[in-house]
Amino acid sequence: MTELPQTATARPLLLVDDDATFLRVLSRAMSSRGFEVVTASNFDEARALARRHQPRWCVLDLKLGEENGLRLIPELHNLVPDLRILLLTGYASIATAVEAIKRGAHDYLAKPVDADAVARALLDEDSVPEAQDLPDAPEQPLALRRLEWEHIQRVLTECDGNISETARRLGMHRRTLQRKLSKHPVRERPLQDEG
Repeated sequence: MTELPQTATARPLLLVDDDATFLRVLSRAMSSRGFEVVTASNFDEARALARRHQPRWCVLDLKLGEENGLRLIPELHNLVPDLRILLLTGYASIATAVEAIKRGAHDYLAKPVDADAVARALLDEDSVPEAQDLPDAPEQPLALRRLEWEHIQRVLTECDGNISETARRLGMHRRTLQRKLSKHPVRERPLQDEG
C-alpha cells in the first residue's frame, strides 16, 4: 500500500465519476488509504466542490454522461491552480492521453484500475509527464480497427466530445459513430516469444 504523506489530510481528494458504484467503491478504498474524499458525479458538482474544498488531488473520469472530462481539466485548474489531476478512462488511446496531459492532467490510467495504482499516481510528484514524452505511436504497427479507434478518439477530442460534429468531420452517420464508440477499443495481442 502506498504511504500517504502527513499533509494529505489538510486538503481532500476530489473523485469525479458518473458511475455511482465505481465512485462509492473507489471513495471507500481511497478513504481507507488515508485520503479525505469528496465525490461528484457531474461537472457542476465537481466545480462546486473544487471551489468549496480546494482539493489537492482529483481523479476524473473521461466520460461523464454526455460530457467529456477533458473539458473539465482547465476549469478545475482555474479554480485550484496546484490541483493534481489523474484522468481515468475505459477507452484508453494515445490521442486521449496526449490531450489530457496538454490540458493539464498529471497522469492518465486506463480502467479497470485498483486503488493502489490510483494512490501511487496521485502521490508520485516525479511522474508529471510532458506531452512530448508520451509515445506518438507504438513500436509495433497497430491493427486497422485499432487505428480507426485511435483516429475517432482524436477527432472526438478535437470536437470536445461533440458526437454530431465528430460524425460530420469523419463523414459518417451519427448512429454509426455512436455504435463504434459503444464498443470497447480493440486490444492488441501480446507478441509471442519466438523460441
